[in-house]
Amino acid sequence: QMQLVESGGGLVQAGGSLRLSCSASGRPFSLYNMGWFRQPPGKERDFVAAINVNGGNTDYADSVKGRFTISRDNAKNTVYLQMNSLKPEDTAVYYCAADGLLNLVRRPSEYDYWGQGTQVTVSS
Repeated sequence: QMQLVESGGGLVQAGGSLRLSCSASGRPFSLYNMGWFRQPPGKERDFVAAINVNGGNTDYADSVKGRFTISRDNAKNTVYLQMNSLKPEDTAVYYCAADGLLNLVRRPSEYDYWGQGTQVTVSS
């Protein structure tokens, strides 16, 4: 089992920035692609970004491209999501997830392990 713990969420005004962190333990972090997802109130969980095992390949949802940056530090077993130019529509619970597939994927069902989420609220 891999344990994932997100942190860094909070309340921010529109146009502001936050950096989310996700710390992993229990399994070799460097063997897993990592993803960030978000779930607004009453809606489905949506893909935000993903990064491959060595950080050399990333994928972003169109809605966050150019504003969010995913990165990872394998020495610290941590994946990050830098969120800039935040909008009220970015308000959601943000989850990190790990998947052991070769390619980056966007479907939540493809991911093996999940954190418990961190709330991000963007006020207008």
